[in-house]
Amino acid sequence: MRDDVMTDAMQLSEATSQWMTENGFDPAHPAQTGRHEDTALMAACRNDEENIALDLLRLPAEAVGLNHRNMDGTNALWAAVVANNFFLADNLLAAGIDINNLNDNGASALMYASSAGKTEWVSYLLDMGADTHAETLDGFTALDLAANIDCLRLMRHAVQSATA
Repeated sequence: MRDDVMTDAMQLSEATSQWMTENGFDPAHPAQTGRHEDTALMAACRNDEENIALDLLRLPAEAVGLNHRNMDGTNALWAAVVANNFFLADNLLAAGIDINNLNDNGASALMYASSAGKTEWVSYLLDMGADTHAETLDGFTALDLAANIDCLRLMRHAVQSATA
């Protein structure tokens, strides 16, 4: 951790500092983890707290734990997909979050979206360059996990385009 994290934390808004304190996070150490080994950024994304997440994203990636993986191995992008917040996903990707992070079962955000039938997310993550060939520990891809016909079609097209 950098020596100037405290200086970075001082850049947080009063509202973000208060939210962090109320949610068990230390505003002086934004990358520290809380419940389920989530960072404040992950919790803000999962709870659809746009203003909090955006304020945290103003800090350097290391100071906020941008690519931190929680106890399940998921990152803040996965949390944004769970919250169905494309705006946060755009900002996380712009900040450099790993779109192809694999959780402890080898699943990516694309695999989660496909398996949950989140067609708009499958389309979005494909457009943003998510890996279509990644496999879970059981050898399944996002194509294999498609929960509905629209996700299946999107994944088939993406895989065929990648191999053409």
